[in-house]
Amino acid sequence: MNHLDRLESQSIYIFREAYQAFTKLAMPWSMGKDSNVLIWLAKKAFCGKIPFPVLHVDTTYEFPEMLEFRSWAQKEYDLDLLVSINEEARARGVGYETHDPVTVTHELKTVALQQAMAKHGWQALITGIRRDEDSTRAKERYFSPRNAAFEWDYKDQPPEFWNQFTTAVGPGEHVRVQALLDWTELDIWLYIQREKIPIPQMYFARKDPTDGKLKRFRSLGCWPITHPVESSAATIEEIVEELKTTRVSERAGRAQDHHERNAMQKLRAKGFM
Repeated sequence: MNHLDRLESQSIYIFREAYQAFTKLAMPWSMGKDSNVLIWLAKKAFCGKIPFPVLHVDTTYEFPEMLEFRSWAQKEYDLDLLVSINEEARARGVGYETHDPVTVTHELKTVALQQAMAKHGWQALITGIRRDEDSTRAKERYFSPRNAAFEWDYKDQPPEFWNQFTTAVGPGEHVRVQALLDWTELDIWLYIQREKIPIPQMYFARKDPTDGKLKRFRSLGCWPITHPVESSAATIEEIVEELKTTRVSERAGRAQDHHERNAMQKLRAKGFM
């Protein structure tokens, strides 16, 4: 068993533990590379059919290519796809044209997720976060509880000795199940390469129409605040080689992360994925 086999096995184990522990759960899906690895692993864990809904929190600022991919993947994988939009916030005029990225991210992502949770009563969410993405995410556990206010107490995390996970939830509470927690960005790409997992083409280098330079997206989010980085990597093999030497952080192109000091920690403490 090699490194990718071990990661795959662990993730499938976490999927099955979550499905056994919670009667109502869902899996947020952003259509990005990590989310599509989650889809692939979930199909493996449950013999080809994902037995719980997949949730896309739609900010209404999605790249058109991502929405096209969503339509294709829903049919290809036979997904029970639910879409949540914070219509109330949009009606109030919350958007990148009038508000800062942290406020918009909270209103259009976190609050939209809260609305979906309240509507469907899910006890757990299976997410695709990884420890290596951000220093705040490095504090997570495999089964990470959130209180009824959606808050995460990152200073008081439950221990997970001998695979004993937190599965008890009170009224309004839920658990975030982190099936990819030990994976790295390089692991994700090597697994996509090995398994031939379909992903959006925005991850591959192409000419930027504004300056003619070759660029690609390392991470995908809302189009007003997500920017590509300079890169000539146009294949998975080239991306893998690039990641072995690059000093550019994975989320360098995500504006909400850099809007203010500890922006990601503040967002995640209030319930952001």
